[in-house]
Amino acid sequence: MQHRQQGVSQEAAAAKVGISVRSGRRIEKSPSPRQSERGWRTREDPLAAVWSTELVVLLEREPSLTGTTLLEYLEEHYPGHYDQRILRTLQRRIKQWKALNGPDQNVIFRQQAVIAQQGFSDFTHPDSIISIGGEPLKHLLYQFRLAYSGWRSVTLVLGGESYAALACGLQRALQQAGGSPIEHRTDSLSAARNNKQNVWTDG
Repeated sequence: MQHRQQGVSQEAAAAKVGISVRSGRRIEKSPSPRQSERGWRTREDPLAAVWSTELVVLLEREPSLTGTTLLEYLEEHYPGHYDQRILRTLQRRIKQWKALNGPDQNVIFRQQAVIAQQGFSDFTHPDSIISIGGEPLKHLLYQFRLAYSGWRSVTLVLGGESYAALACGLQRALQQAGGSPIEHRTDSLSAARNNKQNVWTDG
């Protein structure tokens, strides 16, 4: 390409670098290789006059402000100076500011359930009162749930939390499921925690 820019013919330029004329034509017609990312500005910063003195102040007060909102602020306070052409620049600048100076983001560690690994037991106190013949029915609901599939079994328990109620509800759930998970967690049930013969894991 340097030889061609100096006015050398295609045939001569190809011969100088040791390639065929056909390869030389292909290289000349192909788009120029992509330049490495530059670390300097090619034009004046359109937000230089207001970024640190006004817009950052607004973002520090309300980090949820968007590029569109801040552009509307500029259009209102500086009529004729700012328009839609700077919106993308403004959005990139806000994104960069939030990454470096914005509020901390919530960190979430997602749990990955494993097939047949865990099952959970819990007692629920129903909000609604069931009555029979005008008399309230004292009852609980025992629930067993598989962690992976979300499948659950619910058993009506007459009375309060007890080891017998837990054992009865769990046995019924496992029969319905057709098997047992490797781990069973009771979510700190008093019926399981206070019974010394309990063999289930206290969650």
